[in-house]
Amino acid sequence: MAIARRITWRKLSAELIHSKTSPMPAFPTSTTVLDSILFRDAFGTARMREVFSDFALISRYAEVEVALARAEARCGVIPREAAEAIAARTDVAALDFDLLRHETDIVGYPILPLVHQIARQCGEAGRYVHWGATTQDIMDTAVVLQVRDGLKIIESDIAELRDILADLSRRHRSTPMAGRTHLQQALPVTFGYKTAIWLAMFDRHAERLEQLKPRVLVGQFAGAAGTLASLGNKGFEVQQALCEELALSVPASTWHVARDGLAEAVNFLALVAGTLGKIALDIMIMASTEFAEVYEPFVKGRGASSTMPQKRNPISSELMLAASKAVRQHAGLMLDAMVQDFERATGPWHAEWMAIPESFVLTAGALHQAKFALSGLVVDEKRMEENLAISRGLIVAEAVMMGLAPQIGRQEAHDVVYDACRLANEKGLRLADALSADPRVSERIDRARIEALTSPENYLGLAPEMVDRVLASKERRKS
Repeated sequence: MAIARRITWRKLSAELIHSKTSPMPAFPTSTTVLDSILFRDAFGTARMREVFSDFALISRYAEVEVALARAEARCGVIPREAAEAIAARTDVAALDFDLLRHETDIVGYPILPLVHQIARQCGEAGRYVHWGATTQDIMDTAVVLQVRDGLKIIESDIAELRDILADLSRRHRSTPMAGRTHLQQALPVTFGYKTAIWLAMFDRHAERLEQLKPRVLVGQFAGAAGTLASLGNKGFEVQQALCEELALSVPASTWHVARDGLAEAVNFLALVAGTLGKIALDIMIMASTEFAEVYEPFVKGRGASSTMPQKRNPISSELMLAASKAVRQHAGLMLDAMVQDFERATGPWHAEWMAIPESFVLTAGALHQAKFALSGLVVDEKRMEENLAISRGLIVAEAVMMGLAPQIGRQEAHDVVYDACRLANEKGLRLADALSADPRVSERIDRARIEALTSPENYLGLAPEMVDRVLASKERRKS
């Protein structure tokens, strides 16, 4: 019976996929997490998906074609009446998208099929659509417009996340916890110090984003081989007018095969996602049963196990980490796609069509998960204190050594504390008790001083002050 059901499902799936009479099947047919009805809101956001949707992309193509007509009319290249007609009659919603899909599959690119339909919409003026342009001019400029919209969303998300991290850093400026190196307790820090390090990374990301805009948000209009030959002496004038119409920067030179700008944008996203991956990894480890120092916000059913009712899995952090790995791969793909042949690329350009939209959607999704997880992060200060105490003072052995050094010299102080640590480990003693039992220590400093030296809360270094420096380094809203 089960086999029969599987065969029926496969047959139905094949019929749905290959049916010419039912372009909108009744069952979900997405094949990636970015569009899946199950996973799309875990790995992305509706707002970013809309920016990179098919309809938005085609609308951007049409927007560039209309802007080009207006620019050329301003420069006297085509009649003003033609440009006005193109602007008035171009209607993306009225396009035959199934025909556009079919012809794109034949041609290999969507611009010629689109120009055919726009030209028909515009009647007599249609002969001036796409005047002097090449396919890549339209596609590149449209993608830059998408990137601009996408970066606005990323910029807003980063600003919100910085506020969340600044608030965490203020509230936990002096909350002591164990600092860990190589997954071992090292020295005491504060939780605010940890979150301030996260915050400082996002401060730098905000700077990077502002700095890359002039390099990335640049129009593309150069003609068949990038020389603007088809427009004679009007080439630069039209190029500038087009960029003005679209509020983009004017390129210093053709960038048909100079892809560093778009590669920089995606690698910037990889840096953002990489930071989110680091934060996610910290949260996941700190949320483990043995640490139990932080938890993602409680939402009934979130992170639940199908078999273990006690589980509270760090779902947002897991999604952030997965996204960071995927965007990193796309960053490498964009770098690989920079290696292009001569004046017009073959396959490398096409790789960008996958990497750019997916990187933006995944990064937006990861930022969304981070805002949720960090804005409601449950911080167990008592458990942090307990974990800090599990070494029985050994975590501040350095503090004791430096405290003894003025009396007996650094090297002897090191040897004394080393012996005391070994005794404490062997006998299960507190470091303070092991030190007090050593006359080399007890004859020089009293018990109160020993207790103070072995208290982790007294050896935070400049961690709280570092929090203050990060918070003061940027203008921030007060929570």
